[in-house]
Amino acid sequence: MLGSVANMFGGVKTGHLLADAKELRRVISELPLDNAFKALDEIDAWFESLLAAHDFPDDQLFEVTRQLEEAGQQHVRKLGRDYLHSPRLSKSEEKRFWSIISGFWKLAAANYERCLAHASQKDKVAEHLQAVLPLLLSRLLAALAAVVKWDQFRYGPVHSELWLRMGHAYLAAVNAKVADKPVKLYPNASGMTTPAREYLRVLVFHASAMDSLLPLEIDLAEHLIHHFLPQFVFGPQSHPESVCWIDAGSAMPPKRMAVYPTELTPGLRFFHSGPAHAAAAALLSDLERGLELPADVHLGSAYPVKTVLPVLRHLVANWSQVPPQREHKRHRVKHRMAVLPGLVNAFVAFSGEFGERPAGLPIESWVVDDVSRGGFGAVLSELRADWLKVGALIAMQPEGGENWLLGIVRRYQRESEVEAKAGVESLSRQVVAVEVRPRTASSYAAVASIPALWLQEGNEAGEIRLVMPPATFDLRESMEFERDGQRYLLTPVALAEHAADYEIARYRALTAD
Repeated sequence: MLGSVANMFGGVKTGHLLADAKELRRVISELPLDNAFKALDEIDAWFESLLAAHDFPDDQLFEVTRQLEEAGQQHVRKLGRDYLHSPRLSKSEEKRFWSIISGFWKLAAANYERCLAHASQKDKVAEHLQAVLPLLLSRLLAALAAVVKWDQFRYGPVHSELWLRMGHAYLAAVNAKVADKPVKLYPNASGMTTPAREYLRVLVFHASAMDSLLPLEIDLAEHLIHHFLPQFVFGPQSHPESVCWIDAGSAMPPKRMAVYPTELTPGLRFFHSGPAHAAAAALLSDLERGLELPADVHLGSAYPVKTVLPVLRHLVANWSQVPPQREHKRHRVKHRMAVLPGLVNAFVAFSGEFGERPAGLPIESWVVDDVSRGGFGAVLSELRADWLKVGALIAMQPEGGENWLLGIVRRYQRESEVEAKAGVESLSRQVVAVEVRPRTASSYAAVASIPALWLQEGNEAGEIRLVMPPATFDLRESMEFERDGQRYLLTPVALAEHAADYEIARYRALTAD
């Protein structure tokens, strides 16, 4: 049927270049293969021109959009890998990557939506669109899901109109009785999908609490969701196992069943993980026992098991009938907190050599709105910091206080372009800045020192934890430091956590004269 649509290109009365099938093939063939940015920029320009061409027949628009999107896939994958795996992208480079890929999906979705709008009419064009409606709706929902994913890479905001647009597409599939019609989403795709499955995929993605994952982990989570998605249960009926629900006719994201819908509507849908939770838990158990990833689990790239494990643990926890509970009770408060980013700034603050609040450091002011024994939640009204992300190390000082605390940003979600919410885990309220050195045969003074933060709370008996620069910990190398005239000898135990700009290591500690 797609071929019959394509055969119509020759006789169309429109001034747009891509209405000619030969010109479309030429444009696609001349896209640069060695410059992904330029290729996507050209495709985006063609997408924009199609949106502006009001005389372009909408059945042909679907075929042209489909081919342009397929031509862009390899370039989207290339730039997506660079975005996620480049260790040190500048803020401007990161924005450039994000803008062109997010723009590609937004423009593709807008063109598919124009086709969908025509499909409900009573003419020949609508007849042709009805014939390809399952693929049209699947492509549209997949494109909008990609917009949500790329918004989540920047921790939002995911605008409410996206949920309305996705719900509209899903309900269009339901009304046309094609929601469960299998299609091959892309020519090289393995397996089949349906409009309903593409809708469920983005619902599960949102319900899986991506605000506590790094961008690379978000991408891994999406691939794992895709693998387990056929086992999820989704439909108009609520069951005792139902965990989440959504009203597809409203501009709202999925909700946990703790907040029950107030009225029955045609767009009300419920979902839960079904057998997927047990299957994911079984895979997690296998990986924790040292087994390799099965060959049928495709993650977009090759990853070591240690990278996959925390993401899989996160999904297993969030797909449970009982979602993860807070370990400590929260208390509502309203007070300001001075915040310093990064290990270097924290070292200066905890050293005390420059006073309680050292001048010249990039101190920010956050508004704390809830606290617990494990940390706090904060509202940020000015998003000027480009360092802020899940996993960021921060030193904190309550307004009016004298002591600094150390914490890690565990959750981060932008509510709008100017406001965000952050959840911070407190690592220790008692921290000492020390300078550690490898225990080598050379004299103590001759070995270069390494700045570190000694966490004096939450340690195992006989151990200490140090926050150190990345790639410092070595299981084969003992360390030492002096504090208040006492020498501490450190034997490595394990690397407890690592990020791009710091790591937390455990050592057994002995004192020496």
